[in-house]
Amino acid sequence: MALINSAAENNITFVQPAYFIISGFIGIPNIRYYFVFLCFIYILAVVGNTLVILVITLDHMLRSPKYIAVFNLAFTDLLSSSALVPKVVDIFLFNHYHISYNDCLTFMFFCFTSIFMQAFNLVVLSFDRVMAIMYPLHYQMRVTHKLILSLIAFFWLLAITLILIAVGLLTRLSFCQSVIIQSYFCDHGPMYRLGCNDVTPNYIFAVLTIVLVLGFPLAFIVGSYCCIGYSLSKISTFRERVKAFKTCTGHLSLVAIYFLPFIFVYAFWPVIHPNARIINLSIATVLPPMLNPIIYVLQTQEIKESLRRLLKARVQAKLEVFRFKPL
Repeated sequence: MALINSAAENNITFVQPAYFIISGFIGIPNIRYYFVFLCFIYILAVVGNTLVILVITLDHMLRSPKYIAVFNLAFTDLLSSSALVPKVVDIFLFNHYHISYNDCLTFMFFCFTSIFMQAFNLVVLSFDRVMAIMYPLHYQMRVTHKLILSLIAFFWLLAITLILIAVGLLTRLSFCQSVIIQSYFCDHGPMYRLGCNDVTPNYIFAVLTIVLVLGFPLAFIVGSYCCIGYSLSKISTFRERVKAFKTCTGHLSLVAIYFLPFIFVYAFWPVIHPNARIINLSIATVLPPMLNPIIYVLQTQEIKESLRRLLKARVQAKLEVFRFKPL
C-alpha cells in the first residue's frame, strides 16, 4: 500500500496539467532536414507495408500461418509509422510543441502499443522458424492458423494491457513543477520522472515492461536460434544446411534492425549526448517499419514470386480488355 499512496496522502497538491511541452529536438542545428528525412521514411514505410498487406491479401497461396504473422508485422509497422511520424513532424516542423494532457496519453498509448507489438511479432516469426527447421515433417500439423492467430491475439492483449497500466499509473501523478518532456514524443520515462509524488510504482512497472518487451523476446529469439543451429548441425550436407538457414535470414535481419539500436543506445546511455540519444532513439523507432517490408520482399522467395504472379495477371487482364475492346 505504501507504493500507491496518493499525492493527497503525501500532503502534495494534485496537479493535472492542461498540456505538456515536447522539447526533444529543440535547439539542434539544421534539424529541419531531419524532419524531411522522417517524411521520406514515412512514405516508404506506408508504401512498403501496404504493398506487403495487399500481396498477402490478394494471393491465396500466401495464406500459411507464417504469412499471417508477416501480415500482422506489416500492419503493426504501418500503425507504428502512422502513429508516430506525422505527429512528430507536426510538433517540431510546425512548432506545435504544446500537446494537451489527454492527447499526450493517447499519443503514448498508440506509439508504445505498436512498438511493443513489433518485438512480439518477432517472437511469433521466431517460433515459426524454429518449428519449421526442427520439425519439418510435422510443421503443418503443429503450426496451424489457429495457433498463430492465438499467439498474435495474446500478444496484442499483452501489449495493450501493459500500456494501459502504464498510462493508468501516470494519471495518479501530480505534475506540479515542470511539464516539459525531454523527448521527441510523449515518452513514458521522461513523463513519469516529472511527477512530484511517489514515482516508485511507475519505475518498477517500467523495468518490468522492459524485461517483458525487450528481455523476454530477445532471450526467446536467441534460444530459438541456438535450437536451429543445433538442428542444422545434424544435417549431413553443407548445401542443405545453407538452404535451411537461408529461410531464417529475413527474420534475423528484422531482429538485428529492431534490437541492435536499442541495445546500443541503452548500453552507452551515460556517455551519449542527450540530443544524439534522442535522434538515435527516434531513428531506432522509425527505421524498422520502413526496412521490414523491403527485407521481406527482397529476401523471401514466396513474396517475390507472388508479386510476379500478380503483376503478370494484371498485365494479362489489361491485354484481354484491350484485345476485345470494340473499335
